[in-house]
Amino acid sequence: MNVADQVMAVNNDLPIRTALPVHSGKVRSVYWLTEDDSRRLIEEKSYPVAVNTPLAVMVISDRISAFDCIWHGEGGMQGVPGKGASLNAISNYWFEQFKHQGLAQSHILDIPHPLVWIVQKARPVMVEAIARQYITGSMWRAYQQGEREFCGIQLPEGLKQNQPLPELLITPSTKGVLEGIPGVPEADDVNVSQSDLLKHYQAFGFRNAQDVAWYERLLKEGFATISQLLASHDQIFVDTKFEFGYVTDINGDEQLIYMDEVGTPDSSRIWDGAAYRRGEIIENSKEGFRQMLLNHFPDPDILLNKNRMTERFALARDNALPADAMMALSNTYRHIAQTITGQKIELSSHPKQEIIDCLRDNYQLIV
Repeated sequence: MNVADQVMAVNNDLPIRTALPVHSGKVRSVYWLTEDDSRRLIEEKSYPVAVNTPLAVMVISDRISAFDCIWHGEGGMQGVPGKGASLNAISNYWFEQFKHQGLAQSHILDIPHPLVWIVQKARPVMVEAIARQYITGSMWRAYQQGEREFCGIQLPEGLKQNQPLPELLITPSTKGVLEGIPGVPEADDVNVSQSDLLKHYQAFGFRNAQDVAWYERLLKEGFATISQLLASHDQIFVDTKFEFGYVTDINGDEQLIYMDEVGTPDSSRIWDGAAYRRGEIIENSKEGFRQMLLNHFPDPDILLNKNRMTERFALARDNALPADAMMALSNTYRHIAQTITGQKIELSSHPKQEIIDCLRDNYQLIV
């Protein structure tokens, strides 16, 4: 079988009965169900939510994004085989761990297929919750240029690239453009301090000031859970991004939950422990793919310079990456998923048809 056929490249054209236009992001597409279908599934499947909760089918793809572009490979490979199933499996595993530890629920109610979640509607907190255990990446580049304060936290002098930080650092940034918040620039992905969050908690979407501390605890304890388990496999959890939101539970109370994805190779850096002790960095995350792109093209500034976005989009559109690079990334995703979950990620021969069959036969959602 052609490997390209095993890739779930387009995920926004499924014949799912919906109430709203499909929302398609870089990797996931969201199908908001009709009110009737939401109510029916809540009752039929005994989902633990209020009967009027809006539901959605969330379908992940195998597309690979980096530097704000979608990349493709030779032989018609429009994504990375097994990537979507790996991301879902890893997130599912961590969400279950968090739930068992009594931290918080997630937005996921059901997993009909390895590429599909049924989720409840959540009101997102407008902060990307970023936690860092090592100084690397953008933080290291800023530190090299003399910055010592990050999100209101002062770092000491003399740190070296890729070394552990004195403590786990929480460095949140804005999710989207937030307007009218004193001291916070109106731009996406702007660093904010805990003081900013506490002063303007409503503008960031928090219910009250106490929930700012609760989100930090959920982030720190969730990070510790992932870090400890990865360490048992000699993997280092370097840094990650969590996202949070609010849902209304079956009793009508608002609850802060984990949402999006957690602890995956897309949202985190994961290093090989043995290599790190030898003084090497071996990435078991998408960061390795980014480095490959920087080395693959003769002018890496196109990928790093936001003033050259037109050239960057053309670079991604016009260049099919080597098939072995795409398959190496596939192996990275599937290996780390199996390491975390203990389950092998199988490649589907016809992923889209499998999803359609499942949602028709078991959920009556196909038109």
